[in-house]
Amino acid sequence: MRMRRLGTKGPEISVVGYGAWEIGGDAYGPNPDEKVIFKAINAALEAGVNWIDTAEVYGKGNSEVLVGKLLKGRRDQALIATKVAPGPYGTGFKPEEINKAVRQSLERLETDYIDLYQLHWTPDDETWNVEETWGAMAALVDEGLVRHIGVSNFTQETIERCLKVRHCDSLQPQYSMLHREGEELYEWCASKGIGVIVYGPLAYGLLSGTITRDTAFDPSDWRSGKWPDQSYYKELFAPNQLDKHLKTIEELRPIADRKSITLGQLALAWTFGRPGVTSAIAGSRSPDHNRENAGAGDVTLVPEEFEEIEKILGL
Repeated sequence: MRMRRLGTKGPEISVVGYGAWEIGGDAYGPNPDEKVIFKAINAALEAGVNWIDTAEVYGKGNSEVLVGKLLKGRRDQALIATKVAPGPYGTGFKPEEINKAVRQSLERLETDYIDLYQLHWTPDDETWNVEETWGAMAALVDEGLVRHIGVSNFTQETIERCLKVRHCDSLQPQYSMLHREGEELYEWCASKGIGVIVYGPLAYGLLSGTITRDTAFDPSDWRSGKWPDQSYYKELFAPNQLDKHLKTIEELRPIADRKSITLGQLALAWTFGRPGVTSAIAGSRSPDHNRENAGAGDVTLVPEEFEEIEKILGL
């Protein structure tokens, strides 16, 4: 598994990280037994993945609880990244709320420190005080509760305001072959020593190549359309978008076949091979899928292959 430093001041992380949104149990259909989940995550760790990304809002804290149980007694086997969200969905971004949120996450994770603590998304309320919030995050580092701090789904303008208070170790945006917004921002982050860890690199399963027009999702799975106004659904799985994406995926498949890798491995290797991107987050409740995702960490694409892919993607 290839390793990279997260920005200029962060830890060494694997180019594929484990995403724990799916195990929260509130978005991808009914959760399997805990033992099945632990077997799946252990498969990723055994294959070389060295960090897990979770959040307080994933399953209303259940994802963090499961990660904590998994790593109890072997905390040094994986770095933990988690996030605090603005209200009303999360605890909130006021200094006192940040302090409350981190302690709640530490309790659920059964640990005395968090490797990377992130602000999950910017509040709708434009009057929130960025500098005050980031100052509260910086204080957590000084207190020793967290080792590094980052942001998710933030704009360059907002990150620049954070940098006036303290260095930002990471940005976590959505990015994949089917969602290519923000590429200039990632290169800017690299110039500032900020690592970029992207979520959704497999387009929530689409780029695994296993989803077809006839795939039936559990009604409790967001991909079934239970949240029709969700941006991920409208962009990727809505009927007026899905056929277009499936056509693109079939055009990409021959490249993966020539390299004797899976389509998912091709998608991951392309993602963390893009300028400014440090690592890609991919999670599953299947041990085989996690081993396959980790295998992408050994895949290297040559310039000609990037050019061929970009032509298919219309870049």
